[in-house]
Amino acid sequence: MNRSKAAGLPRRGARLLAGALAASTVVVGVGTGTATAAGAGGAGPVGAGVCAGSGPLPYSCARPGDLIDVTLGELHPTQAVLGFDQVFYKQGRYGSDRDEAAGGVNKRFDDWCETNGQGEAASVGPGARLDDPASFTCTVPLGQETAESLAPMKTAVVGPGGKLYLTDGHHTLTSFLEGPDGSTRLPVRLRVTDNFSSLSTAAFWQRMTAEKKVWLRDENNRPLGVEQLPSRLGISNFRDDPYRSLVYFTRGIGYEVPDGATEFLEFSWGSWLRGKHDTNAYDLTSPGPYLDLVKSASKSMAALDADAVVDDGRTAAQLGRIAEWNGGKKETGGDFAKLSRPLADPKPGKLAESLDYKARVVRAPECTARITGVRNGPLTVTNGVTCAERAALRGPVTVRAGAALVLTGSMLEGPLQADGAAAVHVCGSSLTGPVAVSRTAGPVRAGGPGCTANSVTGAVVLTGNTGGVQFAANTITGPLVCSANAPAPDNTGRENEVRGPRTGQCAGV
Repeated sequence: MNRSKAAGLPRRGARLLAGALAASTVVVGVGTGTATAAGAGGAGPVGAGVCAGSGPLPYSCARPGDLIDVTLGELHPTQAVLGFDQVFYKQGRYGSDRDEAAGGVNKRFDDWCETNGQGEAASVGPGARLDDPASFTCTVPLGQETAESLAPMKTAVVGPGGKLYLTDGHHTLTSFLEGPDGSTRLPVRLRVTDNFSSLSTAAFWQRMTAEKKVWLRDENNRPLGVEQLPSRLGISNFRDDPYRSLVYFTRGIGYEVPDGATEFLEFSWGSWLRGKHDTNAYDLTSPGPYLDLVKSASKSMAALDADAVVDDGRTAAQLGRIAEWNGGKKETGGDFAKLSRPLADPKPGKLAESLDYKARVVRAPECTARITGVRNGPLTVTNGVTCAERAALRGPVTVRAGAALVLTGSMLEGPLQADGAAAVHVCGSSLTGPVAVSRTAGPVRAGGPGCTANSVTGAVVLTGNTGGVQFAANTITGPLVCSANAPAPDNTGRENEVRGPRTGQCAGV
């Protein structure tokens, strides 16, 4: 796969090759050197002058059915929640060497090839990385895709200004981003289902809502506005919905994804299960109680009549309900038995791998004060736990002894200084200005399991912290200086990108 920046645009020779895909809107022939958005699902023509020729074209020239090369950082979510435990399963699997020890290849290469419309991994060289597609091959070469290989591809809609809105694949692509070789620059190929680039922003969201291409509910199933959607991928930019994870683990036991599945199918099941089973009544960090919940929920799903309405007019049959629980097999067989396998098993179940990874996630303290939106001027945290969530802070931030700061999906323009704090967590955020964190008694976390990496423009100095320092996959434009931290900072296997000198304990982080 050619990964030049220009390759981000419609690949003319990689249109749908044979028949209508199970979930596609349109089948388009090989390009003729021009592009319009006036086909089915389109919102109107794109200027012929802009879209003429065979070279790199703007995303706004893409037609339904086009395959486009993108990077993860270019994608805009159309949902605000994820099932974190599903992502944790993928993270556990991607970061494990079990697949290689069994003579196979790491699952993330199979998943990338499938997402790219290229089957599964064929060969994976030593040191292969997802961000270097030349280091591995897929079973279906580029240009030889089939309807079958293209069907599992993730999908996107082209919106105003040529922005790309992801309509399927939030969990998979977030798992790639948070994986061992993940970053916003990681390449992947998507299939365009619609081009609404000629619409105004208001008309775009009206159409997306009318066509059910956006999920506007929060983790408690309450309505959200489009302005509350995350602006980018990364687990820290989403909220956790345990019912979405629950549905994932019932797959093959209580339901199967049907052909022609609509977007957000699993969320519809989750909305229905919310009224039948209380996830708060189960310990979702322990395999036994979690399996009990999966069994109970999946039996409820399988017991539904085929024509029973589950959510938003969709019936159980339309949402893939299985007629016989666990395919008619006992608990000791079928997909339920596979899910139940412990971590010590040569082929552990998804739940065991998810919970093993989940146990590595350092939890942020409970917030006592919250900041959202724009805040101008200095901020001094003197006590409690101040959480800035999707906020824009313009001014210096100081954390006093015994207080804690949690920055999530936020922007900080100004220095950050913490001395003697109880805890400092910075996830999925952008910081401009020097960062100095010293003598923290509790966790210092910037990247790592469950915490999206950050970008910092300025020096980062970590000194004398004693509660553990996780510093992983961040991009630092400036020096990184670490000393007297006990234990030494841990990059959790994901090296930081530092555009400046690294000294002290962070020389190899």
